[in-house]
Amino acid sequence: MAVLITGGAGYIGSVFVELMQRENERVVVLDNLGRGHRAAVDPGVPFCEGSVGDRGLVTRLVREHEVDACVHFAALAYVGESVENPARYYANNVGEGLALLGTLLDAGVKRFVFSSTCATYGEARHVPISEDHPQWPASPYGWTKFAIERALESYDRAYGMRYVALRYFNAAGATEKHGEQHDPETHLIPNVLAAAAGKAECVRIFGSDYPTPDGTAIRDYIHVEDLGWAHVLALRYLRDGGASQFLNLGTGRGHSVREVIETARRVTGRPIATRLEGRRPGDPPRLIAQADKARSVLGWRPRYDDLETIVRSAWRWQVAHPNGYDGSR
Repeated sequence: MAVLITGGAGYIGSVFVELMQRENERVVVLDNLGRGHRAAVDPGVPFCEGSVGDRGLVTRLVREHEVDACVHFAALAYVGESVENPARYYANNVGEGLALLGTLLDAGVKRFVFSSTCATYGEARHVPISEDHPQWPASPYGWTKFAIERALESYDRAYGMRYVALRYFNAAGATEKHGEQHDPETHLIPNVLAAAAGKAECVRIFGSDYPTPDGTAIRDYIHVEDLGWAHVLALRYLRDGGASQFLNLGTGRGHSVREVIETARRVTGRPIATRLEGRRPGDPPRLIAQADKARSVLGWRPRYDDLETIVRSAWRWQVAHPNGYDGSR
């Protein structure tokens, strides 16, 4: 049997593919390469360029590769862009996501690991945020993930679709083979490191008047390899007959934008200029995970849980890959 990995050429998806190879698991990757990189997927891994909403294509892949589970990473994921163009986000994340679920059910595939997000919570009423925290997203992006979570609950009750929805906090860092390369890049750590490398004049700080100790937004940064292993464990859990779950993934530690910049200065030994700008729409002031449930349900525990280790891994990848994936798409 094989696992269908949608969005497997993206940042987190490509790391998961790497880990599944280490585990000698059979996989097939489906990615439209809109924001992924073909070079991020090992040439020996079966790869198909296409849409998760293409029912005929997904049906063929499930049949040809004897797929018994799906790990779904494919989605648009820029908060600001979702505010500016919500229609695109609902069409892609919800419309195509529901089409994928329908195709899998028709093919008899009823194990589904979903790449969800802490953005489903919206502004934190209490910190750290547990899975029972009220969900009221602050952006269309968050609402699209919330919509698929609600669909999964319904599909479990009606059709027996078992799922683990993993609510990420802030993915960061790199493995030796895979790192972060987006266009445009909106994530803080790669932008800070781009400034350190001389590829950007400065780091833009969006908001310095948040109700936090230094006025900048606080986030829970989790190493991308730790995220990947959580998906491996979630897949094992479902194959062992586990019940459907919503699980947070984070370290339980929060770091402000200014703390990240200072850490990057120490790691790189280089000056990093900054520029203050206004807040971005949809950005909450503070997001920190309570991830005890993932530990108890999956036996998952982050191995790289300090900020300096995360930043150092990202810097090593950037130095080793100054042109990212060599411009390949």
